[in-house]
Amino acid sequence: MKIANNHVVRFHYAVAEAGQPSRESSFDGQPLAILTGHRNIIPGLEAAMLGREKGERFEVTVPCAEAYGERREGLVQRIPKKHFGSQRLQPGMQVVLQTSYGPRAVSVLKVGMSVVDVDLNHPMAGKDLHFDIEIVDVREATPEEIEHGHVHGDGGVEH
Repeated sequence: MKIANNHVVRFHYAVAEAGQPSRESSFDGQPLAILTGHRNIIPGLEAAMLGREKGERFEVTVPCAEAYGERREGLVQRIPKKHFGSQRLQPGMQVVLQTSYGPRAVSVLKVGMSVVDVDLNHPMAGKDLHFDIEIVDVREATPEEIEHGHVHGDGGVEH
């Protein structure tokens, strides 16, 4: 079965910034499960999977525009330290900040006495990403998965 929209795909991956060593990998653990066509992964990687089948292994470089987008300088902000609670903050940390739009992951840039400079860009924004992919399984999604927009069961959401 070839991968198309509304299919559940289980796959292993390794990802690196193009030209760099692998940053993250699932090959020693459980494969990732996604529902295609529902924005469950970055667009460039999903597009590279379409038409592939179980058992295929391939590599693809996804340009930043089709991954996490360009880095935007306007997303660096100074936030009062009180909004981080009792967390012990250090530059380089990834923390979740509660915002009026819900939780948001931020990178800590600088910690002052009363304020914290944070970067709201995704850590991989502005970077072309290289993926090593192995398709483990492909199946048609259930109507409930399509309605909910995510995979249920093995590798997905249990509810």
